[in-house]
Amino acid sequence: QVHLVESGGGLVQAGGSLRLSCAASGRTFSAWFRQAPGKERTFVAAIDYSGDNTYYANSVKGRFTISRDNAKNTLYLQMNSLKPEDTARYYCAATIGYNDYREPTEYRYWGEGTQVFVSS
Repeated sequence: QVHLVESGGGLVQAGGSLRLSCAASGRTFSAWFRQAPGKERTFVAAIDYSGDNTYYANSVKGRFTISRDNAKNTLYLQMNSLKPEDTARYYCAATIGYNDYREPTEYRYWGEGTQVFVSS
């Protein structure tokens, strides 16, 4: 069983930074998704267990960085140059295998999420 707990969300002004953390047990392929009110949950970034391979949504590429520290069982999402459109609830997700890492349905394990609000 994989247990995920996110932290690090909050309120930040546009152009600012936040770092999200996810306490994540298990040898898994992991990702961050986000969901704004009234919208579908969408892919943000993903990373394999070794940390050698990372993947990003076009909307965050160059601004967000996903990483992991397996010794601490922790997944991170460093978010820089934040924009009001980044406002959403951010979820940590994990899976053993997948076909399309961008699809939420590929992930078996989910955290409860952490809220990020970016003011203009």
